[in-house]
Amino acid sequence: MMFSDLLLGILFLIQMGIGILGNFFLLGLYTSSLFNGHKLRPKECIFIHLALANSKVLLSKGIPQTIVCLGIKNFFDHFECKLILYLHSVARSVSLSITCLLSGFQVITISPHNSRWAELKIQAPRCTVPFSFLCWFFHLLINFTLFGTMHNSRYITNHTKTWHLGYCLITAPASFNASLFAIVFSIPDIMCVAFMIWSSAYLVLLLHRHHQQVQHIHSSHLSPRTFPEKRATQAILLLMSTYVFFYSINSSLSFYLFKKDKYQYWLGAMSDLLAAWFPAISPFVLICCDSQLLKYWYTLWHRQHCCLLCQLS
Repeated sequence: MMFSDLLLGILFLIQMGIGILGNFFLLGLYTSSLFNGHKLRPKECIFIHLALANSKVLLSKGIPQTIVCLGIKNFFDHFECKLILYLHSVARSVSLSITCLLSGFQVITISPHNSRWAELKIQAPRCTVPFSFLCWFFHLLINFTLFGTMHNSRYITNHTKTWHLGYCLITAPASFNASLFAIVFSIPDIMCVAFMIWSSAYLVLLLHRHHQQVQHIHSSHLSPRTFPEKRATQAILLLMSTYVFFYSINSSLSFYLFKKDKYQYWLGAMSDLLAAWFPAISPFVLICCDSQLLKYWYTLWHRQHCCLLCQLS
């Protein structure tokens, strides 16, 4: 086992451990709130779907890649290979769509009452849950085409193209146009990224206008909702910029690797590592920018620290 493979395995383990900790904390917190009879805010319902999708992204790529870095390769059979790729593709697409939905919801929330979004302020909270489930259904359906484009790796001939992913092989007919497939398959993702860029610019403009309007007013006259909304908007802006950054690098590498006839594992592993950073750090962005989540996080940390001290004493 090479040192580079060992280093990659350690990075995948650290990334997966950090990401699973944060996402499972959000899932556990909101699930316990539901069981305790608390009604979740619309934004918190979006956070649940985002944390679930992010967890699936981390597990579907982190575990296989870590095993490959330990020296075990091609351990998935044909069906398992297609299934793990399908689950990862669905989770990755849903994560992007839910982040896009979150940005749109925030645009509607902080828009002035005299804007074009004013009519949606009442309807938006009721539509968050149906739209979240619609994202899952849409991507479960559209990614099902992966099963039809991949062939059984046992029958590799001169008339097939093969990509070595490390943990399995995927094949396609020699006539298969990888570039065209990648472009068509990326259209929904490109539309989501374009909307996120537009909404980010719109949110920045709204924050700038709001700052100009209130900069001459003393803090005692500010609305109590001003600072929470500003913190939430800044958190979502940070989420969107982070996703666009990692998505752009990962998509460029994936397109290059998909177009090449010979798969380069090192580049593929780095692409997967970059793609998983957003699912790993996004829950901590939400936790740090939400005072209620911070309170629960500190309470949980203090409780675990006290239990550890009791066991040591």
